[in-house]
Amino acid sequence: MPVFNFRQTLNLAGITLVIILITGCNTMEGAGKDIQKAGQALESSADRNE
Repeated sequence: MPVFNFRQTLNLAGITLVIILITGCNTMEGAGKDIQKAGQALESSADRNE
């Protein structure tokens, strides 16, 4: 049975944190694009109904 030392545990935690942060950034970027498209659609609709 392998025994992990503190350094290995810290490295694994760091890698996991980086993966979570990268995934979170991509998710927020996608949400921002969706919100931007919704705003453009609303603006376009308002322009047509002036």
